[in-house]
Amino acid sequence: MGIIHQLKPVLADQIAAGEVIERPASIVKELVENSLDAQSTRIDVIAVNAGLKSIRVIDNGVGIAADDVPRAFLRHATSKIASRQDLFAVSTMGFRGEALPSIASVADVRMVTAVEHHPGVEYRIRGGEEMSSKAAGARRGTDITVTDLFYNTPARLKYLKTPHTELSRIVDIVNRLALAHPEVAISFTHDGRELFRSAGNGNLPQVISAIYGIKVGREMIAVHGEDNDFRVSGYTSLPELTRASRQYITLTINHRYVRNFALTKAVTAGYRSKLMVGRYPVAVINVDLDPRLVDVNVHPAKREVRLSKEDQLTDLIAQAINQAISEVNLIPDVGDRAAKLSDHHDNKVSEQQPPFNNPQPAVTLSQEQPDTNPAAADAADIFVDHPVVVHQKTDLNDPAVKAFDQRYDHEQLNGVFGDQTDQPSTTAQHAKKAEQQSLNISDQGDQAAGRFPHLEYIGQLQGTFLLAQASDGLYIVDQHAAQERINFERFRKEIADVSRDQQTFLTPLVLTYPTADALKIIDRLDLLHQVGLELEQFGQNSFMLASHPTWFVAGQEEDTAREMISWILRGDKLNLEQFRLKTATMMSCKRAIKANHHLDDQQARALLAHLRQCENPFNCPHGRPVTIHFTDTDLEKMFKRIQDSHVPYADEFDEHDDY
Repeated sequence: MGIIHQLKPVLADQIAAGEVIERPASIVKELVENSLDAQSTRIDVIAVNAGLKSIRVIDNGVGIAADDVPRAFLRHATSKIASRQDLFAVSTMGFRGEALPSIASVADVRMVTAVEHHPGVEYRIRGGEEMSSKAAGARRGTDITVTDLFYNTPARLKYLKTPHTELSRIVDIVNRLALAHPEVAISFTHDGRELFRSAGNGNLPQVISAIYGIKVGREMIAVHGEDNDFRVSGYTSLPELTRASRQYITLTINHRYVRNFALTKAVTAGYRSKLMVGRYPVAVINVDLDPRLVDVNVHPAKREVRLSKEDQLTDLIAQAINQAISEVNLIPDVGDRAAKLSDHHDNKVSEQQPPFNNPQPAVTLSQEQPDTNPAAADAADIFVDHPVVVHQKTDLNDPAVKAFDQRYDHEQLNGVFGDQTDQPSTTAQHAKKAEQQSLNISDQGDQAAGRFPHLEYIGQLQGTFLLAQASDGLYIVDQHAAQERINFERFRKEIADVSRDQQTFLTPLVLTYPTADALKIIDRLDLLHQVGLELEQFGQNSFMLASHPTWFVAGQEEDTAREMISWILRGDKLNLEQFRLKTATMMSCKRAIKANHHLDDQQARALLAHLRQCENPFNCPHGRPVTIHFTDTDLEKMFKRIQDSHVPYADEFDEHDDY
């Protein structure tokens, strides 16, 4: 007797739901896309308890005729395609006829809909079974409510994240759809509180500002590009405005939000060398093309697409972005920074507390700063951190350059050898201090010292490498990697320290994020608190930082805080210990001396002495080698002092040859 049988329709729908409906955000995506296909100009999304209790989508589209409503919940029932040819020229958001039956198979669905000049209908379906259908008074459009999600498939509930995470997924989907369709007014309300609303006037920069903030909106530039097959349009950020992940790049094909690695890579490629490594722009790019050049039928949720002439399109996107960037002035506007520097200097002199609501950027009075001109020193930082073309030689005697060098020597080098707050000492004092500190070696340091040789400093190469010798040969030390290792072992202990000393800002720092990101941050505030980042909610999407750990680098407080927060926003599943190690690695790099920085003999010897005390003096926290060793034998072979015998066979040489 045969064992093969056909699945029951309800079971087949539940299997399909596993591909299409993964979480509450999937329902929002499918329903809003249906509303867009219905030519809606206004769509309201209402969720309760992150969509786990209910999701409601209301639109003013063309509606569904009463006779079509039951058929809309049948699998593979659609009005979008009728023939095989239609499948290769899809111009709508949905077409597979899987969304509504998949949702109805795992939830309780109530739909109220009406077409113009006809009475409406109220239809209810639960678990794939029709519960009721009756006439109802309704305006043109569709109002659909989904409740009891996954009530009959409880195993799927186990795979859902926390309510804040699920809510952030919904917000992200609503944001992407709003960016793809700025001509449609879209709103999202959660638990009675409106989290997002777009005007629906077709103004894309306005939508970008509503999602990412006015400051981001002002730093976006228009992108245009066109050839015989594609038309590229949208906005991308200036090179100085970047994020730590690709999540801020939104790509749409014929105004359908998609994920495509090649196109995302093309966006960053358009910046060429103007982006720092590991940084990504904020961008919203749409590609208009003939529907026959794209296959949207390769993913059940239609997130991924297959493109014809993909290489041609990636080149066009990169060229369009590169051209847009080349047409603007890339010298960063330091007006706000200059105001900050002026306030910093004035506050250091007067030590007066400004009002709490002072709109000026946050600044810090650091106890570790030397008595130099901080405005001139921080001004030098501006031009180090950003790509600026300078057409004149640097005057090494300029006071700003000297001030920068003094601060760099004191904070970036000497500061790592202990919490020194005094001015740079004389050479003799410095040597004595380094010698005293070198005697303070831990047990683990003793073990490392037994494996790591005592290095005798010879000199510095190109302001980057230290040359040293030991009894077994020549050592070349990467000074940046060496100090990264020293810093890492220091910060690893400081960050884990229960006391976590804090430095108070004169004016609290306010960090603003898109709603989806803010929800993720709220969900992990306890983790941030445990590593010393005492964020407090300050409005709907903002967080206030009134103080920071003392191990933050002066002048880089905001950048450091944002980078720590970015690890959470990227979805890194970090426990407390992993977060502390990641933070220590970041801070060790920020505090380390860079290449092309010349050290005097005493500073170099102190660096080598402290390197020898490390638990692991062989690699920086990123895994790069700190030291390269040339043995005496290696050197002798390189200079041909040791050679292979040239007389392996006597008969190869004449007896009179003089060798």
